[in-house]
Amino acid sequence: MRRFTAIAAAALTLTPALAQAAEPPCLSPGEFTALAEYALPSMINGTTQRCTSTLGANAYLPRQGAQLAQRYAERRPAAWPRAKAAFLKLSPTINPQADELIRTMPDASLQQMLDPLLAGMVSQQVPLDRCGSIDRLIGLLAPLPAQNTAELIALAVGLGAKSGRAKLGAINICAA
Repeated sequence: MRRFTAIAAAALTLTPALAQAAEPPCLSPGEFTALAEYALPSMINGTTQRCTSTLGANAYLPRQGAQLAQRYAERRPAAWPRAKAAFLKLSPTINPQADELIRTMPDASLQQMLDPLLAGMVSQQVPLDRCGSIDRLIGLLAPLPAQNTAELIALAVGLGAKSGRAKLGAINICAA
């Protein structure tokens, strides 16, 4: 099973140029929220991994990041069905060659592939000079339940849109 997951993860990374070539379909605000809610623990873990070396000992992430990720992970099972549907909606544009493989993977295998992939993407892409601001933001959001935090992220992305479609990286959010 681990070998299958490793092959699938490798397949996802083989054609990044294709992922940029195709315009992904938009996700509804609810789909984006579910995907964000599912991804929050991995994103927090990835950000903690990336930023701990640049943050002071009293910063939120080095002290509480792992506990927050664990608390948010409790909501993953409830978020998974809608998050999976959103991910599968995006899958053809992420890697067309791996789409069929991804669609036929059992949920547990797909989650084993997604979780470290999400954490790794975040840990590579967070600019170190923004770690202080991100740490402060996560500390402010930490008292909220995972679903509220995910909805706030979706709302912020929607409010931050300069055109008719909100966008976060390559993910488009449909108008509500």
